[in-house]
Amino acid sequence: MTARLSDIATQAGVSEATVSRVVNGKPGVSAATRQAVVAAMDVLGYERPPRLRQRSAGLIGLITPELNNPIFPAFAQVIEQVLTRDGYTPVLCTQTPGGSTEDQLTEMLVDRGVTGIVFVSGLHADTTADKDRYVKLAGRGVPFVMINGYTDQVSAPFVSVDNRVAVRLAVSHLVELGHERIGLAVGPPRFVPAQRMVEGFTLARPQAAELVEHSLFTVEGGQAAANALLDRGCTAIVCGSDLMAFGAIRAARQRGLSVPRDVSVVGFDDSPLIVFADPPLTTIRQPVEAMGQAAVHALLEEIGGTSVSSFSGTHAEFVFQPELVVRGSTGARPR
Repeated sequence: MTARLSDIATQAGVSEATVSRVVNGKPGVSAATRQAVVAAMDVLGYERPPRLRQRSAGLIGLITPELNNPIFPAFAQVIEQVLTRDGYTPVLCTQTPGGSTEDQLTEMLVDRGVTGIVFVSGLHADTTADKDRYVKLAGRGVPFVMINGYTDQVSAPFVSVDNRVAVRLAVSHLVELGHERIGLAVGPPRFVPAQRMVEGFTLARPQAAELVEHSLFTVEGGQAAANALLDRGCTAIVCGSDLMAFGAIRAARQRGLSVPRDVSVVGFDDSPLIVFADPPLTTIRQPVEAMGQAAVHALLEEIGGTSVSSFSGTHAEFVFQPELVVRGSTGARPR
């Protein structure tokens, strides 16, 4: 360990003597400094000494619909970091086509005695899904929290981005650039986020209901929706995800159109690596870190029985404001 003290000290921003005191369990080190040293060891890949391996406060399940869309790994990373910092052990479960369903993953987690569950864009966001599954889960005494997809049929804390405001931000940006034929490429209409995006779009463009195209939240879905909107003369397209935006850019290029010279495209999420797209994608940023932290804190309050809902029986939706990030995929309306 002596040969590694300098590396750990540099990473943590402390002296080698401080690292030595932490490693050997000596007094005189603040909790914050101790945590910084432990985090530095984790980042550098050094195994923690037995005395620094904290006992887990319990298992917390995290269920996501997929990992292909980079927004879901981004949420998972934030949530796992916050849980770990609070002493819990996160268990990431991902649904796969032809594999485990949300119900099967939930049952597996309950069978293993999880302390709580975080659902990210799960069946709670699908207006056609039976919400009784969550009523039964609550009846089994398992606290849980939902991210993106509010429903008043489930008594649980919800954390959401304001999809309506998000679309209005995108539309306002495009209007300022002179665009008149603005289309919305969004996911299936049964999902709450898609419904809210459409509501935001129709509020901003009351006469443009025919310029809404539903598809899948994927590159292929975005391409199909964009082709339909381009056929209707759109010079700008707001997309329901960054992946859909990539599909829209592909559709434009296959027609010999340039982005943003001929067509402007706005994404949604601002997932990791989006800034390296060609062109760099103008998008609506979900405040993933703040939302993930809020979800964990709400869940821990449920677990501890200290949330307002524990006493009132009602649950609020914590709505976070999105941010327009202007990059290189939007420009002035073509003449």
